Amino acid sequence: MMLEPILIFIIFLGPLVFFHELGHFFFARLFGVRVEVFSIGFGPKILKYKKGDTEYAWSLIPLGGYVKMFGDNPLLKDEIPEEDRKYTFTHKNKWQRFWIVMGGPLANFILAYFIFYCLLVAGERIPEIRIGVLDKTNILYEKGFRSGDVIKKVKGKPVYNPSDVIVEGQAEISGVVVNRDGSEVTIPSAVTGEDFQKSFAKSPLMRAPVVVGNNGTRFAISFDPNKVNWNKSLDQFNDDKRTELFLYSIKKDATVKKGDSYAMLTTEKAYSNRLEIDPVKDKILQLRERGFYPADLMVKSVNMKSPADKAGLREGNVILGVNGEDLNSFYDLRNAIDKAKEGPVAISVMAEGKIREINVTPDIKESNGKKIKLIGVYSAGVFQGIRFFHTNSRGLINSLYYAFPRTWESIVKTFDGFKKLITAEVSAKNIGGPLAIGKVATDSFNTSFSYFFQLMALISINLGIINLFPIPVLDGGHIMFIFLEILNGGPVSRRKMEIAQQLGLSLLLMLMIGALYNDVVRFF
Repeated sequence: MMLEPILIFIIFLGPLVFFHELGHFFFARLFGVRVEVFSIGFGPKILKYKKGDTEYAWSLIPLGGYVKMFGDNPLLKDEIPEEDRKYTFTHKNKWQRFWIVMGGPLANFILAYFIFYCLLVAGERIPEIRIGVLDKTNILYEKGFRSGDVIKKVKGKPVYNPSDVIVEGQAEISGVVVNRDGSEVTIPSAVTGEDFQKSFAKSPLMRAPVVVGNNGTRFAISFDPNKVNWNKSLDQFNDDKRTELFLYSIKKDATVKKGDSYAMLTTEKAYSNRLEIDPVKDKILQLRERGFYPADLMVKSVNMKSPADKAGLREGNVILGVNGEDLNSFYDLRNAIDKAKEGPVAISVMAEGKIREINVTPDIKESNGKKIKLIGVYSAGVFQGIRFFHTNSRGLINSLYYAFPRTWESIVKTFDGFKKLITAEVSAKNIGGPLAIGKVATDSFNTSFSYFFQLMALISINLGIINLFPIPVLDGGHIMFIFLEILNGGPVSRRKMEIAQQLGLSLLLMLMIGALYNDVVRFF
């Protein structure tokens, strides 16, 4: 439903806009400026209520807000009657105007501090920052990371979200402590932030320890003869040096739904098969030799009239290889098809206990400027979901202290991100508009409330900093004019102010169009 993400977007952005405008409103009223309109949103007013001199409104377009102050146009300041000038923004002294303008960004920073404080008091339910599947050619594998590692600390500081992994001012990430199978391991080698981000973003999801036999029967596998360890991914088995594997039968029609336990897949507690294995050789290869294949290679469904459907691939088939190369995962299947030359690819398939080869000609589509090949099949694999951990409350008093460095570090990281954007260290394609904000807000809301409010605090800081940019029409532009007044010993000329406002508005429109373009390319 489209209604849910729209509501989440409004719940997410509404408080950020409200507090920003409240900051302007508070200082305006503090210094005796008459506020004519306090609006959340732009455009036509849906709801409005007037009290005193101020009309409070909820407007149609929920992408911002505004506080309209009496006499806020510096180009018309001389036209205001003498008796009314004490109520105008433009006739206040420089110090008062500075704080009225600064009130918006300041309110965003205070809101972020308050959110962090509440999270620290309550304790947080936070997703683990977990490394996905790494092959031996991956830079993270070479540096000492392994599939399934959970990042706990960087440079001695706890990690609560992916942005905490990047240490500001450092070209490299070092001093990383991970949890690996219940033990803390320190990664000795440093890795560049760029290499980490690329590898972390591209590492595939971890697979549950499930394999499928020649006849289509699924089994959970474990090194324990008494139970299945669902926390251990199939991709972590090669790091274990034990010599026995135990296979547990899985219900034929078993599926894992949201909120279910993986244990519901198994039909019984006792294992149905025991395999002796070489502790050094590749475990998936040894299973393959005995007729057991990773479950994600089984076809869950086939799109009608797709290349796979036309070639005869069916639900329950197990895809074993492409162009003579064996596959170990569904991720390998996609890579193998993408790398193959244009035209038919030879796919080996296990169907009803027999291996046969079929030729499939993939469809070629373009996404984000890249050609991708599709054959129209979906995996029947069981993948491990997000795991969470709970942080302890820091207490009502201690949280007042700990919320400050967390807020400050977030501000510094945001400034550093904008600096890299301006100096072209980071591509402008990373700029996101309302669709990107709505997407991450919805994803974080569906992940955990702690993550949702963490993100709200970070976006609040972003909003505050963006408004401090020295661009006319933004708060930073007004502050810039105030400092120019101090340097000039008087107000900036009418002509110069008009030119600056036109340039500022043009630049802001370009940024907005760029962000919207990135959103369209990213999501459509």
